[in-house]
Amino acid sequence: MAFAFPILDGENINCTYNYVKSTVSVSEGQNNFPALIRAAEAGRVVTVTRHDEPVACVMSYERMAAVAETLELMANPELVKAISDHKAGHTVFGKLDDIPE
Repeated sequence: MAFAFPILDGENINCTYNYVKSTVSVSEGQNNFPALIRAAEAGRVVTVTRHDEPVACVMSYERMAAVAETLELMANPELVKAISDHKAGHTVFGKLDDIPE
């Protein structure tokens, strides 16, 4: 499957399934909305710009849900400390039988 995005000189650039232009203008995005959705579904993040400044990103629902979950988890200081301790080699592993019922 290929995606086509118009570029500034009016030509079309054909992109393979694995490569999609990662930045498009608002007008390019409006003219090629279905292709943006297919790119997001394929795992790509496409930045949308207005006057060469980023104003939005298009990504899949699953990816955005993962980002939101990560932000929520990383806002938990106890979890961040546990991850840091684990990376430093301070994690103590036990047996399931050691957990009281």
